[in-house]
Amino acid sequence: MNTAQQIQTETVEARGIKFSIIEDQQEVSRAYLYIMHNELHQEPFGLLEDVYVNESYRGLGWGTKLVQQVITVAQEQNCYKLIAMSRKSRPRVHQLYEKLGFESRGFEFRIDL
Repeated sequence: MNTAQQIQTETVEARGIKFSIIEDQQEVSRAYLYIMHNELHQEPFGLLEDVYVNESYRGLGWGTKLVQQVITVAQEQNCYKLIAMSRKSRPRVHQLYEKLGFESRGFEFRIDL
């Protein structure tokens, strides 16, 4: 039997929530929370992605405020964990995540398609 014939696929529900801070009718900060389910846990998990603060607004606490709101919503959605993504080249972001309670737990592996 061909290996490809043994692989079955099933669509599972996931949803995304965009968080934005608007200043003078312009988005100056954003983050996305994706809420997903797997069969290992009854509760969903959250994925924090694309946290961005406009350069002119960095250092003012906007990123902290945004990520805190994402954490609150993930808790309200009963997520058992929240995973934050960040590039290796962003030590300030890593410090922010650690300040807010995140721990470095492993590596992210990626393939650009």
